[in-house]
Amino acid sequence: MQNAVNTIGRSLISIGVILVIVGAVLIFAARTPYIGKLPGDIYIKKKNFTFYFPITTSILISVILSVLLFLFTKRR
Repeated sequence: MQNAVNTIGRSLISIGVILVIVGAVLIFAARTPYIGKLPGDIYIKKKNFTFYFPITTSILISVILSVLLFLFTKRR
């Protein structure tokens, strides 16, 4: 019973830390001028139509998150 409580407690703390990090990223992302405007991001604007697909930004974020998750999971 005690082991299950410890596991739930650690999980809740981990989720809280992740939420704080995501919140900080969302707050500071608007202030970062190059996020979403990298070469390779697709942006098409017509009269009544705007299409935006940040492909390069998505790939960059994916690579960074993959490296971070690899480093965190390797420690265990």
